[in-house]
Amino acid sequence: MIECKDIKKTYVNGDTETQALRGVSFTIEDGEFVAIMGPSGSGKSTLMHILGALDTPTGGTYKLDGKDVSKLTDDELADIRGQKIGFVFQSFNLLARTTVMKNVSLPLMYLNIPHEKRIVEAAEALHAAGLEESKWYNLSNQLSGGQIQRVAIARALVNNPTFIMADEPTGNLDSKTGEIVLGTFQELNKKHGHTIILITHELETAEFAERIIHIKDGLILSDSKNHKQRTTGEYSK
Repeated sequence: MIECKDIKKTYVNGDTETQALRGVSFTIEDGEFVAIMGPSGSGKSTLMHILGALDTPTGGTYKLDGKDVSKLTDDELADIRGQKIGFVFQSFNLLARTTVMKNVSLPLMYLNIPHEKRIVEAAEALHAAGLEESKWYNLSNQLSGGQIQRVAIARALVNNPTFIMADEPTGNLDSKTGEIVLGTFQELNKKHGHTIILITHELETAEFAERIIHIKDGLILSDSKNHKQRTTGEYSK
């Protein structure tokens, strides 16, 4: 599904060149839950931008569902983002004075999906993300942090993307709520088969994934199955 070969990224500022990625190669199969972990400045954010079709590499190839994303134009990258990638951000990025249902269905409006179908598909996504129906017509600024992140997860799911990219999704949550949200990702992966890529600087967060890619100084230090995958156990929705 995802194939990266010798991905390089160099930033140029005047006479200064910075190598953010120095030749990164890996594949991610459909249905995997992978954490990409590294400290600040490791290259993980640059790699996230490339995987999320927000940027292109200066060397190497990135293929998504067999299509070479590394050579696409800005308009083609926008199409890939809209059709194949669901984003969940640390800062949630919801419209504060808009209902949960409208926040989740908004991406479908941009795809010219009829109103009735938007509501049905948004409801399915909210069920999958584990947000109780009594909250669906609340304004997003009336929800708790954990509930808001579930709305963000539902919004990422609603267009049935190839994979979900979660960038530090627990960064603005307390530890207990963060674990519940990570448990939601595990459930989406194990019960619904969604492919999830989790970007984090914390080992404790990465350990919720079934595979961990550790990146530092623009290179992969390790890429291995996580045989001690953490879980939240039975958590309350």
